Amino acid sequence: MTTHSIDINHIAKSLKELGHPTRLAIFKRVIKAGRQGIAVGDIQQQLNIPGSTLSHHISSLASAGLLTQRREGRTLFCVAQYESLANVINFLQDECCIDEQQTITP
Repeated sequence: MTTHSIDINHIAKSLKELGHPTRLAIFKRVIKAGRQGIAVGDIQQQLNIPGSTLSHHISSLASAGLLTQRREGRTLFCVAQYESLANVINFLQDECCIDEQQTITP
């Protein structure tokens, strides 16, 4: 996917949400859990974040499309949206050094 087909506003929102230290720590923990996700209670316990604060940060990450939630019985899981993360990374890398002068060696 090229940078032209990615909504720059969506990328900016993702980067904004990841720019907060607590949200970045939460997202990193969710990514480490893999595709099965991680229970919200486990995130709370591992990162020692109050429930209401954690809920607020998870909502912010979800609104940016970086994670989704699923319920299994009474347990709520957070699941990373790896395609969204890849889009952010690709956006930053796609045109890396494209304007740099090419040196021609004889």
